[in-house]
Amino acid sequence: MDPFQTRPEALPGEIPIFPLAGALLLPQGRLPLNIFESRYLAMVEDAMAAGRMLGMVLPDPAKPRSGGRSTLYRTGCLGRIASFSETEDGRYLITLRGLLRFRVAEELADSPRGYRRVRPDFSPYLADLAESQQGPPPGPEPGPLLEALRGYFQSQGIEADWAAIERSQTGPLVTTLCMICPFEEAEKQALLEAPAPEQRAQMLVALLRMGSAGPAPAGRPS
Repeated sequence: MDPFQTRPEALPGEIPIFPLAGALLLPQGRLPLNIFESRYLAMVEDAMAAGRMLGMVLPDPAKPRSGGRSTLYRTGCLGRIASFSETEDGRYLITLRGLLRFRVAEELADSPRGYRRVRPDFSPYLADLAESQQGPPPGPEPGPLLEALRGYFQSQGIEADWAAIERSQTGPLVTTLCMICPFEEAEKQALLEAPAPEQRAQMLVALLRMGSAGPAPAGRPS
């Protein structure tokens, strides 16, 4: 559950964004990030001083880059920095906790420190915020999910602690799998935009069953 109990009226009117290929953040998910580029170090510093919130938005690989930067999908997820540490070589290790999705209403001028910013529209996704304050959804029946996951992990050569997986609540497990499995960008975006957790779980099972072709390439900042 969200211990901060973020209220809709307290949501920010503009947010910094981190467009990182392959990095999906979902409501109630936790996304670890290794921050080392100067503009994103500045982004984290500014976010820590202003509510600890920033948005994750996937770049759209089907759209051309403009001015050396990626074109963004129009839906992202707002996260709160839940943990923060600094390494001896100047990197920041943070974990984002997903709060709710948003539509990109407008991309604003870059911050003076070089990172991208948007004006978000949270109104279509306020149910995400209510769900985050109620705790994780119960999730689907585990049988079909675990069966599809076993086949997918075997095809991808992924080792897993099956005892721990089988003990997991299926709702949080669905969220974690959507975020960590190496799906294509368009597939990750479809999971993000699923209308409700039930549809997201169904889509995940379908992707796992189709996912024997091999892993997707790793992401990079844009």
